[in-house]
Amino acid sequence: MQHRLCLEAGSEPFPGLKLVQIRGRGGFAEVWEARNEQGQPIALKFISSDKTTTTVKEVKSLQSMQQLQHPNLLLTHRVWSVPGYIVISMELADASLLDLLEAYLAEYKTPIPPEVLAPYMTQVASGLDFMNCRRHMFEGRKVGFQHCDIKPSNLLVVGDEVKIADYGLSAPTFGTNNPYPKCGTLDFAPPEIHRGMLSERSDQFSLAVTWYYLRTGSFPFPPPADGFRRRHSYNRPAPDLGLVTRSERRILERALDVAPERRWDSCQVMVRELHYAWMYSMGSGGPTSSIVVTSDSIAGAAIAH
Repeated sequence: MQHRLCLEAGSEPFPGLKLVQIRGRGGFAEVWEARNEQGQPIALKFISSDKTTTTVKEVKSLQSMQQLQHPNLLLTHRVWSVPGYIVISMELADASLLDLLEAYLAEYKTPIPPEVLAPYMTQVASGLDFMNCRRHMFEGRKVGFQHCDIKPSNLLVVGDEVKIADYGLSAPTFGTNNPYPKCGTLDFAPPEIHRGMLSERSDQFSLAVTWYYLRTGSFPFPPPADGFRRRHSYNRPAPDLGLVTRSERRILERALDVAPERRWDSCQVMVRELHYAWMYSMGSGGPTSSIVVTSDSIAGAAIAH
């Protein structure tokens, strides 16, 4: 009879890989700081694999993403399956942008200032545009990849860089519209996913929600009352963007358009326009934030989170 692995500090679930401390826990996964055979710090993510069909899909998505190499995509070393878990060996991050937001709110009673947020989001946009571009080989065809779960907790700080992580829901795109199961994180999911479709600009919608949330600490939409269960078209109310400048609202409204073809040409264009809009609203050059959150305080927030 096969048993689940024992996940506890000091244990070696696999030869040469020693668990140090847990870094995060969700409903279906745990992330552990570990040491590899050379004693180097890595992250091990254990995803519950109780559902066989889901396990196969996630392993396939993760393995297809391993071919993508970009400075702002979290490096995945290995993906494998053991009884009870999908296991992912990857770079160890200091924290996530969600942890950074929580650190700012706790220490300074303010969300992330735009002059701090913009450089991070510029890096995220660069990684997403690389993923989304229809230039990657998959099953003999050139495709783009949509991440399908862009949100602050999946954007990880590694040193001075932000890297996109958690590719379990990623999917290839072959054209403008692609069938896709209704899944993801409700607060960040674009309307087309509620209709069972995926566009080549779906990640941009989620990135716009992420910008607004990190910038204000609030969501632009109320959460859908019935999740992804609607059988017909999903109609979200118009976004409430009243906590940002008027010029930022105009840019976010386009990124949050229900019609993907009316969104910005790329994530980098959207973030650049948001940065310029904020700078313009503050006058020439804009202020420089005097608030500094250290990497130690961010990492502390990550472990506590």
